[in-house]
Amino acid sequence: MKILYQTTLSFLLLASLFAGRAAACTTFCLKSGDEVLFGKNYDWMIGDGLVFVNKRGVEKSAFTSGAEAPAAWVSKYGSVTFNQYGRDNPSGGMNEAGLVIELMWLDDTVYPAADARPALDVLEWIQYQLDVSADVAEVIRHAEGIRIASPVKLHYLVGDRQGNAATIEYLDGKLVAHTGANLAVAALANDTYEKSLNYSKTTAPDKARSESSLDRFTRAAQKTREFAAKPKTEAEEIAYAFGVLADVAQKKSTQWSIVYDQKRAKIHFRSMSNPAIRTVDAKAFDYACGTPVRIFDVNAGEKGDVTAKFADYTPAANRDLIERSFNGTPFLKMMPASMRDRMAEFADGFACEGVQGKYRLGVTTAETERAEHGFIYSALQILGKLLGLA
Repeated sequence: MKILYQTTLSFLLLASLFAGRAAACTTFCLKSGDEVLFGKNYDWMIGDGLVFVNKRGVEKSAFTSGAEAPAAWVSKYGSVTFNQYGRDNPSGGMNEAGLVIELMWLDDTVYPAADARPALDVLEWIQYQLDVSADVAEVIRHAEGIRIASPVKLHYLVGDRQGNAATIEYLDGKLVAHTGANLAVAALANDTYEKSLNYSKTTAPDKARSESSLDRFTRAAQKTREFAAKPKTEAEEIAYAFGVLADVAQKKSTQWSIVYDQKRAKIHFRSMSNPAIRTVDAKAFDYACGTPVRIFDVNAGEKGDVTAKFADYTPAANRDLIERSFNGTPFLKMMPASMRDRMAEFADGFACEGVQGKYRLGVTTAETERAEHGFIYSALQILGKLLGLA
């Protein structure tokens, strides 16, 4: 572990040379009658990623540091997620109940101090909530029962199939959720929701043309309000959502633009590497535990409906994703293969409920794995912030 800490510290020092890029992501929810959509721009320096089909009925645990009591749960819902640094560490996604969760960076974040609640990391929080929650109310309730243990400062926008939405923030060590009557507009960027909303009230959208967080929020908020002005066909709705994403995109760093159609359980996305819109029908997948996890490369040279083009997951594909992502991130090229291997292998130790996985069988020491993985991944997240993640 001492060598691990020293090595990761070296990565942090190296990463400081790359600091200075502005963090930027934008999310919003659109609602008109029973039509419900969710839009997200994922902005970073690389665009490698896999779309994962995750299963219900899987026993999971968090890989927190050795001092933390790891959260443990059984997935109740299957989900489709967008992952860049490996299995079960999504940047966002939608579950089979129509719940969508996406992340953004927030400098003001202060998570609760250590207490008796089980802990998990910031990306595990997303997978956990997609695994166990069906709607916004359940996300908030479940958030109160767990604790994020991470130096990575994020906040989240959540939306469900019924059209409910919420911002989830951790400010001054407390959970702050805006929802219902307290959520005037369902949008979020990289300032607190309250600050963003106040700014948008005093700034005309046509004057908010910069790439700053507050200006992006203001433009997205206005488009969100205008969505219900007149009825639209399904195609027009999707085009409208992509239009909003284009308006708030970062010219050099928007890697993925994603539109979730929660009513129809469809996901539409494009990437910087392949701007053709691809569509995934989330209803078509078998989410039963014991059936193969499925994957699809975010940048594959396809267009249109790609649901049938998902392939069975393999550990090698997950390891390859981690290899490509690390190699594409300048300061992570030096991270040893052994660390990459451990990150790739952790979720492969999970098993269907009632069936022991290799970690539970003692093939590896769970406590050691959690300590190493938690530290490595937190370091990775910090480095991501320095380079402009979220």
